[in-house]
Amino acid sequence: MSRLRRMAAPLALAVGGGLFAAAPAEAAPVTCDTTSTPYTYVVTYQPGTGAAAVDRELAAKCGTKVAYYPEIAVAIASSRNADFQQKIGVYRAYSGGKDVASAASARSSLGAVRTLEDTRTFAASGDLSAQQWDMKAIHAPEANKIYQGSRAVTVGVLDSGIDATHPALRAAVSPASSAGCVTGAPDLTPASWAPTTSDHGTHVAGTIAGKDPAAGFTGIAPGVRLASVKVVNDDGYIFPESAVCGFVWAARHGFQVTNNSYYIDPGMFFCSREPGDAAAYEAVRRAIEFSTRRGVLNVSAAGNSGFDTTTQTTDPNRPHPVDSSCGILPKAIDGVVTVSSVGYAGTKSSFSNYGSISVTAPGGDFSQLPPEGEGPSCPLSTTVFGGQYGSKCGTSMASPHAAGVAALLASKFRGAPPSFIARLLEGEADVVKCASTETECTGPAKNNSYYGHGLVNALDAVR
Repeated sequence: MSRLRRMAAPLALAVGGGLFAAAPAEAAPVTCDTTSTPYTYVVTYQPGTGAAAVDRELAAKCGTKVAYYPEIAVAIASSRNADFQQKIGVYRAYSGGKDVASAASARSSLGAVRTLEDTRTFAASGDLSAQQWDMKAIHAPEANKIYQGSRAVTVGVLDSGIDATHPALRAAVSPASSAGCVTGAPDLTPASWAPTTSDHGTHVAGTIAGKDPAAGFTGIAPGVRLASVKVVNDDGYIFPESAVCGFVWAARHGFQVTNNSYYIDPGMFFCSREPGDAAAYEAVRRAIEFSTRRGVLNVSAAGNSGFDTTTQTTDPNRPHPVDSSCGILPKAIDGVVTVSSVGYAGTKSSFSNYGSISVTAPGGDFSQLPPEGEGPSCPLSTTVFGGQYGSKCGTSMASPHAAGVAALLASKFRGAPPSFIARLLEGEADVVKCASTETECTGPAKNNSYYGHGLVNALDAVR
């Protein structure tokens, strides 16, 4: 919850039996740092705060407005002043970029995450459909024969950008609905939402809605539209201001579903009652809840650390304790569908987080090898390497499978609220019970800590 300092009431003087407000003292001139490195902050305000009031405060405290989202009373500001957060209030302002600049808080596991989700280029030859074991696992080929989704439904891919020139994605990507959000303010130029250093978003997009008849590749809902909403910067970080911009963009432009195959940096965990963290948590919470009220179902990856997120007591990326007030963003926010990962054998991927899971979906596992001819152990999808295909493992790959099924449901039940689509997604999932050997898996068959309500089912979504 954001905290605002109360302004002191003006001093009243008794003169001749009456009360007269003393004239305010003239404000001292503000001296701001003009040479140091600027950092971007999320800044929370009281609901209903106007843009003019935001401009005045930021100017008085050595900040510059990058964007203001009045619907959620969150500003994105830039400042060179080292004490900008203190000037605004440590519970109201936060900069992920400034934290990352400190080696002690930089994401220590970034290299491991990138290695896990690196593309292994696949030599596409013949009909790729035989290699798509992940699609068969959720009955997507059968679903495609019945219904491929509606062009009236848009799925926002909040990620590293989508290659809209890829043969499987050209017909799906909507430039008019796409934007770059890396700075915290929407940028509509095509370059701002195109991939630069990563093919992650392109891989995710192909799973959701790719279709390339020449290669025999088909995603889950090739009839829907995709919006590229770039929130990942060239260093691989997703800061709070980028996510806020992405969720508000989705809300304003009428998306039905977003896929979020990331966690917000430089956490992993943000704590709603801690200085700095509180502002980031609150800003993201407001943006997600605003999008949900506007009809967006947000789907998120569970994470690749292989632990129970509900029992963590420390943040592996930053040296701070974790308790019930902390969570991995965006999945910690109410209403977000959280997706764990399974491999070819249908059991939890070794890397997949667990604990608070909505559903599970194929994300691959290097130790669960498909038989010869059924494809690589990691799901196959689109890459930016000259319109080619490649495989990646991760809950990042599981999440778009759930988002694709959600898009089919949103197509079938046009105008249904996100909560309804989420209930259908969970209710129509195939039960995956905890195995006797999975000693850390707890809960009933239809809602357990490894698989949630079960494996998503595209066929049940359309029939």
